[in-house]
Amino acid sequence: MSITVVLQQMVMIFVLIGVGLLLYKKKMLSEMTSKQLSGIIVNVTNPALLICSAFQEGPKVSVPELGMALLFFLFVYAILIVVSFLIPRILRVPNMYHYSYQMLTIFGNVGFIGIPLASAVLGAESLIFVSIYNLIFNILIYTFGLSLLQKAEAKQLAAQSAATESATQRANSDATAASPLWKKLVNAGTISAAATIIFYLCDFQVPSIVPSTLNYMGQATTLLSMLVLGASVAQMTPKDIFSHPKLYGFTLLRQILVPIGCVLLLRPFIQNPLVLNTMALMLAVPAGNMPLMLSKQLHVETDTIAQGIILTTILSLVTIPIVSLCL
Repeated sequence: MSITVVLQQMVMIFVLIGVGLLLYKKKMLSEMTSKQLSGIIVNVTNPALLICSAFQEGPKVSVPELGMALLFFLFVYAILIVVSFLIPRILRVPNMYHYSYQMLTIFGNVGFIGIPLASAVLGAESLIFVSIYNLIFNILIYTFGLSLLQKAEAKQLAAQSAATESATQRANSDATAASPLWKKLVNAGTISAAATIIFYLCDFQVPSIVPSTLNYMGQATTLLSMLVLGASVAQMTPKDIFSHPKLYGFTLLRQILVPIGCVLLLRPFIQNPLVLNTMALMLAVPAGNMPLMLSKQLHVETDTIAQGIILTTILSLVTIPIVSLCL
């Protein structure tokens, strides 16, 4: 693991966050604009970035290798889901914030941090495995993650209206809030994830303008995400970010102990060291931005998620090298 590469990526991120913070302070970026940008990221640029990865040039990895990587990564996400229920209880987080810690636990920044970091440290041949990890990420965040946030939204709405609604009205509201599963599954994230799998496995030949256009759209994800995060930072004080002991405990558990534990657990079973190293890097990256984007879309409390993203990103300058010592 090259500490220089990690530092370069972190500096880039902090600069872009600073731009978003400055734009908000200068009133060139508002809270409403931030929410609109979140919608663009969730529904346009992030799906474009995902589909574009299916058209990368170079030798294809064999289907059995991809299948094994898929199984191991699915197992890792299963571990993360279980851990996400344990960490808030270990840290004694209030129930109303459990969903925030769960989102921070499961969904790391495997996109614009994970992809360039893996390319620089492990080489371009690792990107197919990073793409598989990202596919699982997108399917999970638009299904399991979205379900967590929708439940949190329903609870917050119920709490806000408890003083004025009758029991019958609340029951009707709860029934309305519960949407069929297929409606949760049919969205930009899962459709783009399924399309990426099909395009990669079938090796479709498309005009060069298609991946070029998708690439240009996808490249906007990093900037727009950091602008939204910067706007969130601008609304906080340093005390809001750095004065939460539970988030430091979370960082220790999620960014150091969980990645190291997964590496030690799966090392005897993973024959391809590139798969193991890719998995370790993806587990070590800081909390991702997509939970913040979706939280803004659903109008649930975002301060804890934003604070967790910022703190884990800062501390990743230390946590990623620590995890790399196990590779």
